[in-house]
Amino acid sequence: MSLSFNEYRAFDALGLAEAIRNGKLKQSEVLEAALGRLSAVNPQVNAVTYLDEAAVAEARSAPASGPLGGVPYFIKDLHAPVKGMPLAHGSRLFAGQSFDFDSETVARLRRAGLRILGRTASSELGMSPSTETALAGATRNPWNLSRIAGGSSGGAAAAVAAGIVPASHATDSGGSIRIPASCNGLVGLKPTRGLLPTGPHRGDATHGLSHEHAVTRSVRDCAALLDATAGPDVGAPYYTPRPARTFLELIAEPPRKLRIAFTTRTFRDEAVHPECEAAVLDTARRLEEMGHVVEAGRPDFSPAALGAATGILLITGLAAQLRAREAVLGRPAREDELEPVTWEAIRQSHSVTGVDYASQFPRINQEVRKIAQFFETVDVLLTPTMASPPVELGTLSTQTLSLSEFKQAAGSLVPFTGAFNATGQPAISLPLHWTSDGMPVGVQLVGRFGEDSTLLQLSAEMERAWPWFHRTAPL
Repeated sequence: MSLSFNEYRAFDALGLAEAIRNGKLKQSEVLEAALGRLSAVNPQVNAVTYLDEAAVAEARSAPASGPLGGVPYFIKDLHAPVKGMPLAHGSRLFAGQSFDFDSETVARLRRAGLRILGRTASSELGMSPSTETALAGATRNPWNLSRIAGGSSGGAAAAVAAGIVPASHATDSGGSIRIPASCNGLVGLKPTRGLLPTGPHRGDATHGLSHEHAVTRSVRDCAALLDATAGPDVGAPYYTPRPARTFLELIAEPPRKLRIAFTTRTFRDEAVHPECEAAVLDTARRLEEMGHVVEAGRPDFSPAALGAATGILLITGLAAQLRAREAVLGRPAREDELEPVTWEAIRQSHSVTGVDYASQFPRINQEVRKIAQFFETVDVLLTPTMASPPVELGTLSTQTLSLSEFKQAAGSLVPFTGAFNATGQPAISLPLHWTSDGMPVGVQLVGRFGEDSTLLQLSAEMERAWPWFHRTAPL
């Protein structure tokens, strides 16, 4: 008997794995349900850009093992090599690139039993908070196909929200896990810097700005995936120790009484959309009712200075990535192989001298220290994840806007996430609010450096009090 979509969607990743272990479901039934849903909805949402037929064939025959054994999964088309699979970084210039090894994170996901079936869409080189590329087209939000799915992990989030898979790999250099999670009504954790491996192909990933993890429908899946992947790999330049107990064990316990600050205005003291303000105020009220100490407050730093400095590191990093690709191709990149915003940004980065580049680190340090001082007095900061519900596709087009227009549009939409890539703190987006027209609005919780377990405990406590798993996109 085949597994219907409604039956399939009733499980999170841990639930599917448990049902397979217990013999209640066959691994083949789960796989066929995922593939059936992919066939039915991917033409509408454009979440999955590559399906590996060899991986599908192996998933049909290989025995399930591990805590997530038999669960279908996708890897984002950015930064994460999967042996034999293309890795285009959402760009025509990198199309056809592949590697003969798995990244350490991918290898650990495999050991946990996940069936890695292919790739999900990314914005070009991870630059945009909307996934709309010349390579693969626009990824659409399953809650409203005219709206953005977020970026750069828009494909991952759309695949989960559309019910293709219960969880999917994602990356985050300025909000690219949390923004799509907010757009699609999902859980999206950016772990503490150094908690997950970045090797062997990357060391200090964009000077600690870049992170990997996942988007999920449940907090426990988020914790289980962290248990599967956390810990240093051989040759890591630095690492953050994982707790002595598993994250899954820890989230079964409520957090201690926490001091929680909240803000409904941006770090530049600008107003946000009323729905985003309402999401934070309602969450703050309910957290206080749960017994936490909640009061208004936000860190005092210069978001303009921090954003400019980290922006230079990110764009010059992309320029170096481009140069490496040119060496492989044996020729210069052509303008028609990159989107206009990407091309213009990389061309501007060529004027950055070595001294200019090195000068950004003390500037980042100055602002990061100010933020860290704020967390000496609070345990958690609550903010909107975005300044607005998901906007219309095309609002953030990297193909029609100029670089300055794109920066203005992106900065106005997502002013809350990037600072915590610079600090390296754990930050999570939770689906705690929906607009009157049915669009999800995420709230962001930021914890102290290394206190991912506290953040997950609080998230699990909130999920138990205000469950969201029953909310599904109407696609």
